[in-house]
Amino acid sequence: MTLTVTGRVSRAAVPDLCAELERALAGPRGAALTPGAAVDCDVGGMIRPDLTAVEAVARLGLVARRAGHTLRLRRVPPELRALLDLVGLADVVTLEEGPEERVPGLY
Repeated sequence: MTLTVTGRVSRAAVPDLCAELERALAGPRGAALTPGAAVDCDVGGMIRPDLTAVEAVARLGLVARRAGHTLRLRRVPPELRALLDLVGLADVVTLEEGPEERVPGLY
C-alpha cells in the first residue's frame, strides 16, 4: 500500500492525509497487510517541504503505528530529509529512496 503526497503540504491538508491513510488501513488493503508491515508514503513530489510537511510525516507515522504498522518514506527530497534529521524524526520513520514515479493517491 502506498500513499502518495505531492505538492506543497498545508496545515489544512494534514488531517485529510491522516484520514485517507486511516480509511485505507481500515479497508481491504489494510486488512491484507501483515502486522508490523511498512506502509509506504511516496513524498518525492512534495514542493518546498517545511515544518508542516514534517508534522504531516509525524502524524502519518502515528496513524500507521496505531494500526500496528510502520511508515516508510520513499523518494525523500533532501530538504525534507534535513528537516527530519533536525527535529529527530529521521530515526522514527524509515527513509528509503526509489527511482519509480507515482501519481497521487493510494495504491
